[in-house]
Amino acid sequence: MISLRAPRPGDFGWIVQRHGLLYAEEQGWDARFEGVVAGVVSDYVKTFDPAREACWIAEHAGRSVGSIMLARESDTVGRLRLLLVEPSARGLGVGETLIRECLSYARTAGYAEIILWTQSNLLPARRLYARHGFVLEDSWPYDGFGQGLVSESWRLKFQAED
Repeated sequence: MISLRAPRPGDFGWIVQRHGLLYAEEQGWDARFEGVVAGVVSDYVKTFDPAREACWIAEHAGRSVGSIMLARESDTVGRLRLLLVEPSARGLGVGETLIRECLSYARTAGYAEIILWTQSNLLPARRLYARHGFVLEDSWPYDGFGQGLVSESWRLKFQAED
C-alpha cells in the first residue's frame, strides 16, 4: 500500500540526493541536474505558501519511495515539480498516486491550470502526464545537464466543472 505524507526534517535533502543519484545512474546526467533540483527545493522552502503549495513523500513498507511538489507559478497557474519514483517501487502506482494527489490539491487551491517541465526521454513520466490530461506544448534542445536532451513544457487546463 502506498501512503502519502508531508515532508519531515531531512526529506528535502533526500529529494535532492535521490534525484541527483538516480538520474546520474539511469540517464547519465551530471551534477548540474542535482544543482537544479537543489535550487527548486531551496526556492520552494524559502517562499512556501501553505494555501497554494504542497509537497508529498510517498511511502511503501515504511520507506520513502517517491516525491512530488506543487509550486505557485502565478495566481492562476501551479507548477508540478520533482516527480520521482524509486526503481524498487515502480509499477506499484506511486507515480499515479502522487500526481492524483497533486492535481486534486491544485484544484482545491484554486489553480486554473498546471504546467510542468520535463525531458523527452523520460517516457514513463510523460505517459503519466498524458494520462492525466497534460498536453505537450513546446520542446527545445537542452544541454543543461546532459548530452542530446530535449526539454518539454506540458500544460493541463482544468475544466470549470473539474
